Amino acid sequence: MLFKPDSTDDEKSTAPRKRSLVSRLLGRMVSLLITLVILGGLGYLGWLAFQPKQGGGGGRGAGARPDLPVPVLAATPQVHDVPVYLDGVGSVRALNTVTVRSQVDGKLLKVNFVEGQDVKKDDVLGEIDPAIYQAQYDQAVAKKAQDVALLSNQKLDLARYEQLASTNAGSKQQADTQRALVAQQEALIKADQAAIDNAAATLSYTKIVAPIAGRAGLRQVDQGNIIHASDTTGLVILTQLQPIAVWFSLPQQQIMRVNAAAAKGPLVVDVFGNDGVTVIDTGKLTGIDNQVDPTTGTLKLKAELPNASYQLWPGQFVNVRLKVETLPQAIVVPTSAVQRGPAGTFSYVIGADNVVTAKPVTVTQQNEHEAVIASGLTTSDRVVTTGFANLADGSKVIVGKDDGPPAADLAPRKRSRNPDGKRGAQGGVQGDGQSKDGKQDGQGKNGEHRGRREHGEGDQKGQAGPAPAPAAGSEQSGGAPKAQP
Repeated sequence: MLFKPDSTDDEKSTAPRKRSLVSRLLGRMVSLLITLVILGGLGYLGWLAFQPKQGGGGGRGAGARPDLPVPVLAATPQVHDVPVYLDGVGSVRALNTVTVRSQVDGKLLKVNFVEGQDVKKDDVLGEIDPAIYQAQYDQAVAKKAQDVALLSNQKLDLARYEQLASTNAGSKQQADTQRALVAQQEALIKADQAAIDNAAATLSYTKIVAPIAGRAGLRQVDQGNIIHASDTTGLVILTQLQPIAVWFSLPQQQIMRVNAAAAKGPLVVDVFGNDGVTVIDTGKLTGIDNQVDPTTGTLKLKAELPNASYQLWPGQFVNVRLKVETLPQAIVVPTSAVQRGPAGTFSYVIGADNVVTAKPVTVTQQNEHEAVIASGLTTSDRVVTTGFANLADGSKVIVGKDDGPPAADLAPRKRSRNPDGKRGAQGGVQGDGQSKDGKQDGQGKNGEHRGRREHGEGDQKGQAGPAPAPAAGSEQSGGAPKAQP
């Protein structure tokens, strides 16, 4: 026989299960809410603990103690003459560059220079076969000698004709004709002399000489070749290196300043080396271009330098500075003493009882080392140069001594590593947590930490958990051992 279960019995059995499910859900929500509250409280406490560290770098913040003086370094303004420079970038160019070419055609017999050699003016650099040109010269000389001999005979005939004409024994016309022949012969001799000079010049061109003093470049033609006067390459290129020229550019806003300074006298130009600090040569300004480059808005200038040590080379890019004036007896402070704020530049001046006051200053010019103060400071003031982190207007300071340069660490200190990849103590000191064979003593045979056994936490096999952090400054600083999975 089949029995149909009663509906009321089912409802009675499912009701307790629903209530237990709801209670479990409520319990989980309450646990989650409590966990969130705890985490929020811990985060807030951490935020409060971190706030003073962030505020300690920008003036007197939460991390600074107002009752303690701020350690600073100070300096006294100095008075001396300060040169004013205009900086520019330029390129080195040879003062004179000459392509030495042959002026006659012929075979190159000799090359009398070495590539890269310094040559003097009128030194013979090469020789061309002079046979043809020597023959032309000798021919011109012989032609002149022939005409000179003919002239001598014509002058004797002229003397005879003039004597006969004076006694009416001869014709005067004949004497005048002979006189004209003598004049023609004299003119012909002058032409012969010109031909001799031309042949001598052509003959001299067979020796290729240096037109300027300079340094020879690479040889363009080898000995034994036939060279022509029409050749464009030439024999060699001579470059004058002493003195040498530097072309550089300045902004167009400095035109009036440069012109005014140049009107007073020669301007000094310094050229820096590759480091941008060392002055390798000093010369004078020799030329200013007559127009501004419209594409760059700059003005070209030319300087001449002695280049005694050959440190400048044509084509080289260099940094240049032009001295335009000198500020006499200017007040100078270290550049670090000048601070910038919303209202402009100012400096912290140390007053009575070592209390600083922010004073506005006017800076005429400054570089990486010193600043020229036009107003705001006197030579009796003391200005702060270092220690602005916790400094504010009205703060009390303690002035330290800057006896020498600071001995800063150029690189982080070496930290040793344990064989298992963990960092050791700073300076390479290994803690007691590492044995001689390279294995950590803090990890037992069963994978447990010796530190846990020392604290009485047991040595059960498979027990896991992080080891307690070693105290600061303790010798056991070989790094925390690996946590067991």
